[in-house]
Amino acid sequence: MYPPLKRNSLEKNSHQLPEEELSSKSIARKTIVSFVVLILLAVAGWMIFNKVKTEPKLSGTPKPLRQVLTVNEKVFSALFDPGKKVKEYPIDAAVKKVRVNGNAGMAGVIDTATWRLQVVRAIGDTLQVSLEDIKKLPKKDIVFNFKCIEGWSQVTHWGGVPLSTFIDAYQLTGQSQMNYIGLITPDKKYYVGIDMPSALHAQTLLCYEMNGAPLPMNQGYPLRLIIPVKYGIKHLKRIGTLFFSNEKPADYWAERGYDYYAGH
Repeated sequence: MYPPLKRNSLEKNSHQLPEEELSSKSIARKTIVSFVVLILLAVAGWMIFNKVKTEPKLSGTPKPLRQVLTVNEKVFSALFDPGKKVKEYPIDAAVKKVRVNGNAGMAGVIDTATWRLQVVRAIGDTLQVSLEDIKKLPKKDIVFNFKCIEGWSQVTHWGGVPLSTFIDAYQLTGQSQMNYIGLITPDKKYYVGIDMPSALHAQTLLCYEMNGAPLPMNQGYPLRLIIPVKYGIKHLKRIGTLFFSNEKPADYWAERGYDYYAGH
């Protein structure tokens, strides 16, 4: 004969649910809550996206996004160290087949016999410099990791004149006190604006050689910009005009929604 169960024990057991049933109800409740939260987040995201999309645009980008990019630019500009150089590599580390990062402004053929770099010192005062004149200045070679905003990079070898050397040689130090440099292709279909500290960086080149040979036509012959502290969108190929400004010059990709600063 078994001893009788205590009354309290019977009452307690009568109110307990089987463990499996309790677990199933808990999972179902959590699933419903998660589903509701997901729907609310999706609705909120859709509302924010539509609000941003309908905002007026600044430089090709909805105003809130452009404001964020502007804040980022101020932060990166403040942190920029003109004395810090990007990593350089030995020449044998450079690729032989160099990728082309775009062809805007590259239509037609350039004749170096008639080509001149137009350097606008002031309104009505334009200096015209031949490729041979540029080649007379002290040359610098650089092998670095060229980075494209499309997500690829290559270690590449370039040669030319440091832009800072060119500015000193042609007595443009007064103009270099301005905030920006602008560069435009001869056909005016591609153009960039660059902050002056980056333009004057020791590794920024007016480049006329790639892998020890004259620039190929599709790499910006006869003269292009190489600026290792920036992404590829700022390395303007086939320079036609160079000018100085205190206001941001027009910039091809910034007008299409990209970051104006484009540093890394």
